[in-house]
Amino acid sequence: MPDAVTFMMGKFAAEMPGDLLYAAQNHMWCRAVDGHLRFGFTAYAVRLMQDVYFLDWVVSAGDTVAQLRQIGHIETSKAVADLFAPVAGTIVAFNQELLQDPSTINVDKYGKGWLFDMGGDSRALLDVNRYHQYLADNWDKTQRLIKGKINTDD
Repeated sequence: MPDAVTFMMGKFAAEMPGDLLYAAQNHMWCRAVDGHLRFGFTAYAVRLMQDVYFLDWVVSAGDTVAQLRQIGHIETSKAVADLFAPVAGTIVAFNQELLQDPSTINVDKYGKGWLFDMGGDSRALLDVNRYHQYLADNWDKTQRLIKGKINTDD
């Protein structure tokens, strides 16, 4: 099993467990659980979003979805955004507790803050080292985007 990796977001550390896979396009982690793929937000995503206030799904358990199909919405202290399927497959279950209190995402992102389970193929996902490289390759662009948004809010 690969070691955990840390990506530095300026002075903030985003920890990424080595035993997970990662969907780079939407910054989700993936863990095999009971024959399904369990997804949640990475520490990198949680740091960018900061506090999660609201979570809503536009698909139901049992629905088949294409990769990058819209599956829900999230509201955070930074933005309101759509959520997209990290892989193609069938939604098995949602973490119902998050609908009542999505703040668990902020404090236990790799545990009780998981989002949903689905059946699908994980081969398109990245291992921790490739995800770290993706973050490093795109960090300058991300910083420009963040700064641009901050400047337009002034």
